[in-house]
Amino acid sequence: MTASLTFRLSVHGLAALLLGAILAGCGSLTSTVSRDTFKPFVPEVVQGNFVSNEQRQALRPGMARAQVREILGTPLIASLFHANRWDYAFSIQRQGVAAQNFRLTVYFKGDVLEQVDSDVLPSESDFAGRLVGPKAAGKLPALQASEEDLKKFAPAATATRTDAPAAPAALPRSYPPLEPAVR
Repeated sequence: MTASLTFRLSVHGLAALLLGAILAGCGSLTSTVSRDTFKPFVPEVVQGNFVSNEQRQALRPGMARAQVREILGTPLIASLFHANRWDYAFSIQRQGVAAQNFRLTVYFKGDVLEQVDSDVLPSESDFAGRLVGPKAAGKLPALQASEEDLKKFAPAATATRTDAPAAPAALPRSYPPLEPAVR
């Protein structure tokens, strides 16, 4: 009976030793693998209503709500409690770059534009540039051929050869119908 008890203790001891070794291995894994090794893909996200600096400059006090809506589009926030205020907000989120947030608020008095309050807005070309981002410029091959390069591809002299295949026959002027004629 004591023999089996000793065997059970050694199996438990071996299991505890194996578990300790596994946990020690997991602890050293974080020191060899940096946090940058496994990064999830973060897509570029543009949220909200994009309003360019050109659109902002087109707004003039005294414009009707319909004119403002034609220039800026439907507001992102139009509150029932603040019927004389429209808010436009948008953000750009890209991997490796801090989120860029922009806002524009339009105030009305009755049905007429009274005031415009906004951040410094990007122009349309700046916004497109922020979406595309910088591209790595690689070395482009030369697109011109020298005379020596052209001589490599020059056609061979047109000597009369007897073993050359005959020219294909001319195509017929009409083709037979695809479906049989109805009788």
